Amino acid sequence: MLNRVVLVGRLTRDPELRVSQNNVSVTTFNLAVNRPFTGQSGERGADFINCVTFRKQAENVSQYVKKGSLVGVDGRIQTRNYDNKDGQRVYVTEVVCDSVQFLEPRGQGGNQSQGQNNYNSADSYANAYGGGQGNQSQGSRPSQNEQTSRNNVEENPFANANGPVDISDDDLPF
Repeated sequence: MLNRVVLVGRLTRDPELRVSQNNVSVTTFNLAVNRPFTGQSGERGADFINCVTFRKQAENVSQYVKKGSLVGVDGRIQTRNYDNKDGQRVYVTEVVCDSVQFLEPRGQGGNQSQGQNNYNSADSYANAYGGGQGNQSQGSRPSQNEQTSRNNVEENPFANANGPVDISDDDLPF
């Protein structure tokens, strides 16, 4: 049998940390996960999934993430039930997290980063390697931007990493 869940989404509210009667930290949070398709109106829907984590991971989640934070969750689906104060039976389905990965730098919390370096832009990448529309004709002098872009590529230690790697057998761990 297999019961495995992997999710990436944003917290819909701040995590709630509680301590059980057995002195175990328990954090619950709700994760909004986008659906991979659009509806008839052209809008993308989302699922809101209850998650729970325990012990040190619960303390870390409570301390380092907040509403809007992007996290990755690895765990299993679990169902449970209990009787509420009115005597009604309540059924709960949640993801019990084995691992929660924080996917944004600390303090970013839902803000989309606007900064990009030269290698994130397809145009910059193509121009740096001479494949963009700004190709220069033979004999022309490169512009300042093209020269700066080339210098950045030359400083990149991985720019020409497609060749063979020379490693001695003594450096291998096996």
